[in-house]
Parts: sequence; structure tokens; C-alpha cells
Amino acid sequence: MLRLTWVQPEDLVGHELRQARLEGRDASAVAARWRAAGGDEAPPRAGASAGPVPARLRRLAEDLLDELARLPRPSADDEPTDLGQIRARCPDWPSPRPAARVSPARLEAAWLGRAAGCLLGKPVEKLPLTGIRRLGRAAGNWPPAAYFTARGVPHDLLAAHPWNRRSASTSLAENIDGMPEDDDLDYPLVNLLLLQRHGRGFRTEDVARVWLDELPPGRTFTAERLALRNLLTGLEPPDTARLRNPFREWIGALIRADVHGWTNPGDPAAAAGQAHRDATLSHTANGVYAAMFAAAVIAAAAPDDAPDVHACLRAGLAVVPPGSRLARAVRHAVRLAGAHDDFDAVVDELHAVHSPAHHWVHAVPNTALIAAALTHADGDFTGSLARVVSGGWDTDSNGATAGSVAGLLAGSPAALPEHWTAPLKNRLATSVRGFDGTGFDTLAHLTHREATRPCPSPPPLAPSPLR
Repeated sequence: MLRLTWVQPEDLVGHELRQARLEGRDASAVAARWRAAGGDEAPPRAGASAGPVPARLRRLAEDLLDELARLPRPSADDEPTDLGQIRARCPDWPSPRPAARVSPARLEAAWLGRAAGCLLGKPVEKLPLTGIRRLGRAAGNWPPAAYFTARGVPHDLLAAHPWNRRSASTSLAENIDGMPEDDDLDYPLVNLLLLQRHGRGFRTEDVARVWLDELPPGRTFTAERLALRNLLTGLEPPDTARLRNPFREWIGALIRADVHGWTNPGDPAAAAGQAHRDATLSHTANGVYAAMFAAAVIAAAAPDDAPDVHACLRAGLAVVPPGSRLARAVRHAVRLAGAHDDFDAVVDELHAVHSPAHHWVHAVPNTALIAAALTHADGDFTGSLARVVSGGWDTDSNGATAGSVAGLLAGSPAALPEHWTAPLKNRLATSVRGFDGTGFDTLAHLTHREATRPCPSPPPLAPSPLR
């Protein structure tokens, strides 16, 4: 029987119960009813439970998801999703700035950095922190200063901590032959298409159109898959992010943010606004803030005269409501990174704080880890990749974002260590139409074109934008 991941109501209830707790909503009565009826917790790592459930349990799951959505959210005042309300809560919101100069070479380094960081994290995605550490140490590669390898790793350790089954054949050092497909690279390509078709003044409805045209549903996950489902039932943004979507604060919007930063060099406010219009198709609150944070950090790092990584991170925090869970987590992570010489100690503390309450793909802990790694490495390329992937959770996504920032700060492909870039062979595999096999140098020029193209004001909103 087909068990479609990330959409079956009986698998969503457990995730929504956890999300309710994070938002401060009292879902105890709903949780008790679910357990009494025989409902299970959410699958801890997979997207679907192993087998089907009785029809009565599925109907109950649908009813409970709607009931959970009606619970009051105490965090709403500190964590709005509307951009005007977000800006009103950000006392240091950056002023608009003229576009700064960014060279194609710098953007190529960012694309390469994103690919290398993603590729480093791919084989250990979904593994527990202890497994990642044991595999790296067994190969003499800890912290991971090169791609992971199975060479020299004892067979019993590989059996106890198997590599990610979809990635080992393409992402271990001995198997790499160009950049394999990954959603962390697919989404920047989709957003490049978005800008080519609609410019930087796009609306959220334009994002929806591009998704419907270009994203195979089977290549989407979590919040993006549910947003597509909601679009196909006739909902329009921002309702597409809310209906029966317990993944609305997960990492998906963050991994789509790089292009918004790359195309607004030196203007974190514009990058954050662009990321907000993208993110609100599928995410709310902290899921949106994570995308805005990443876009603003990347925009600050993009100009040829960029400041250091610490100033870039401050630019990211300036577009996040300071009372939000994400802002608090990032500030805590940056403090930890400054207080410990051993990054493993930073990671241990972050896991102690966040792992009990959060899924490993939630935006809050992953954004905190990215900020900690960039801070601790002082923006160094290899140091940033090694630290962020060594921290576990969503390893390929975190490696991609940290690699993008560190690649920009390095300034050019020649400044990136060859052992990271040579295996990529200037070739990207993807199912996004028109981009399979494209080189990173070509992608950099296409991105530069969008960064330097005049940006018109967004067009007036049509009454029925998706019809």
C-alpha cells in the first residue's frame, strides 16, 4: 500500500501536538483524546507511519487537526507573520539601501559553497549526533574537514549507523561525481526561475504559480508538500501555509532564502521582504523568520566590500522580532559560540536545550546551529562547514546555508579549498526543468543578471490571482 509521506492526517496529529506546545497552546485535551482512540505519536524521523489506520481514526485525525487550529496562540503578539507587524516589532529594522556591487565570481563562490556544504551533510542526514561523531572519528575526519567516507570505518559501526540510504551512493567522498540532486539546490533554481519570470517585485501568488508549473510534488517535503496540496484544493496564500500544516515552522522556507539575499547585495531589508513573500506560501511565524534571517545575513555578506560574519549575523537578527523564539535561540547560540573553544560543547548545549521539544527539521534549532557555527568559525569556509554539519539535525540544509554565507565571504571560487570544489565538477544534477547539468559559473551569471536588473514595483494584485 502506498504510504504518502508528510500528508496523511493520522501522521500529522502528533506533529501538530508538538507544534502546539511550542506555540504555548494547551492541547492536552486533544492529545488525550487522540491517545485514547489509539492514535500514535508522529513518526520520529520518517514522513509516514508504517501501515494504514482504520477509517474512523483517520476521520478523527482530520477533526482534531481542525480543533487544534482553533486553539488560541499566546505567542501571537510576539510572533506575527504579517510583514508590517514584524517590522513594527523590530526596533533595528535596517533602512533601505541602494544595491551594492556584487561580482559574478563572488556569486559563483556562494553557489559552490552552498553545494559543498549540502554535499558534506547529505550522507549523515537523519543520523543521531552520536552516530555522526563516531563515523567521522573512525575515518580520522573529525571535525569533518573533508567529505565523509566509508573507507577505514569498521563494518559494525556502519551497520549501527548506516549512511542516509538515498545519498551514500552519490555523496560519500569515494562516490562523488558532480553535485547530485538535492532539494537544497532545487529551491534556489526554482527561485531563480521565479525572478526571471516575475522580477524581484514578485508576489506570493507568483511563487505559487511557479511551484505549480515547475515543482513535481514528489520532490517536495513537509510544509511545501502541504502548501501544494492546499493550493490544489483551492486555497490561496497565506491560508496555504496554515491549513493542516504542522510543518509551518520547519526549515523549508529557510532553504529557499539564498537567492533573495544574493540578489539584494548590501540591502538586508529588501532581501528579508523578498524572503517573506516567498516564505508565507508555506510557513508562518518562526518558519518565516528563519528565511528572513538567512536572506538578510546573505545580503549583508554579498557585496564585494562585505563586513565580517558577525556584522552579517547582526543584520539577520535585525529583521527578526526580538521576542520570538527564533531570535532568542540565535542570540543564545551566538553567546555559546563565543564562550566555548570546543565547538562540540556548543553543540551539546544546543541539543540539550532544543532537542527535547523540537523535531530535527524545525527551523528554530537549525537556525541557531547555523549562527553558532558561523560565529565560532569566524566565517572561515572549511571551519563553517565542519562545525555546522558536526552539529547534526538537518545536516545537508545547514551545510548549504552556512556554505553559502562562507562562500560569499571568501569572495571567489579560487579562495575555496579545491578538495571541496573539484569533486563538484562544475555540474549540478536537478529535476528542475532547464537546469540539469548546468555549471555553477553559469548559475552565478544568471543570478548576477537578476541582482542587477532594475526592480519595478509589484503590480496591482488581481482579485483572483490563481485563476
